[in-house]
Amino acid sequence: MDPRSLVVRRSLWPALALVAACAGGSPPAPQPSPVAAASAVGARSDVRETEVRRLLGALAHDSMEGRGTATRGSERAARFIAAELAKYGVQPAGDSGFFQRVPVALQTRNGRRVPRLLPSLEARDTVPPADRATAVNVVGVIPGSDPSLRNEVVLIAAHYDHLGIRSGAGADSIFNGADDDASGVVAVMEIARAFARGPAPKRTVVVAATTGEEVGLLGTRWYIDHPARPLESTVSNLEIEMIGRPDSLGGGPGRGWLTGFERSTMGELFANAGLPIVADKRLDQQFFMRSDNIAFARRGIVAHTLSSYNMHQEYHTPADDVSRVDFPHMTQVVDLAVRAARLLADTPAKLEWKAGGRP
Repeated sequence: MDPRSLVVRRSLWPALALVAACAGGSPPAPQPSPVAAASAVGARSDVRETEVRRLLGALAHDSMEGRGTATRGSERAARFIAAELAKYGVQPAGDSGFFQRVPVALQTRNGRRVPRLLPSLEARDTVPPADRATAVNVVGVIPGSDPSLRNEVVLIAAHYDHLGIRSGAGADSIFNGADDDASGVVAVMEIARAFARGPAPKRTVVVAATTGEEVGLLGTRWYIDHPARPLESTVSNLEIEMIGRPDSLGGGPGRGWLTGFERSTMGELFANAGLPIVADKRLDQQFFMRSDNIAFARRGIVAHTLSSYNMHQEYHTPADDVSRVDFPHMTQVVDLAVRAARLLADTPAKLEWKAGGRP
């Protein structure tokens, strides 16, 4: 999982122009009148395949250079995500606008330069200049509308980092990470758009694109110590990871599975609402323990990951690119994620761990 030495591809698409173009756009649309949560969950959202293609195409483009943590490609991706959130009307919730600075330094490990988390922002200024690096989470908030629930927080997140550019990988040295996890970030962005443009969620919803998952959950670890809203107010966390292809064990196209389904009442909430989300069938892979959700779960927050990963062979290779994505399936699962997030935000009942379920 550690990044290898960087090799710059000779031709890179001008990402700054892409970000500038996406940062424009029209102001947020007025919110419609609130509707009952049940109808918002039961009906299809307005997720469009053309928009899913646009967002994923940008995040997984060669110009993002594989989004390695604390690289210029990662910075470009973060700016793109922040520009989209601003366009939707999401409120910034970082320490620098939408950006939550994550202090890291680069260290040499097995001949590679990899980021490590520092204890404070100030600590970054005391490593040699050559070892200093910049990493950020992208964090926004949509305030809750219900007087009795708005002080509770639902965290919807996905990691936007991947493996960057590595030598020795054949003709293509850019690890684009279209499925892992640009696909999940697209779902988080679409959830942010749906909630920011209405109807407003009953609970407060924090949306986050975190960095450093591939190198030790760096962004999530920093967020837990510096949350955008108090961690004790966070009642649930839904991570979204690798939804770009259908999984036959999960029911095929348009369906997803939830890690740790049997551990809490979250899976039952989705199933009782008729959402096509089933239990993870590959318990031997321990996926519940292998994504950012585990860090929140260990703090007592009911936290799971929605996925449709089918164990494809392109995992962590340069071949995980946009050409391999099943866009009709992904669009359906993004819509599914929007409706699942709506349930978490609006259901009156609090989620609970089942006996023995909390890690």
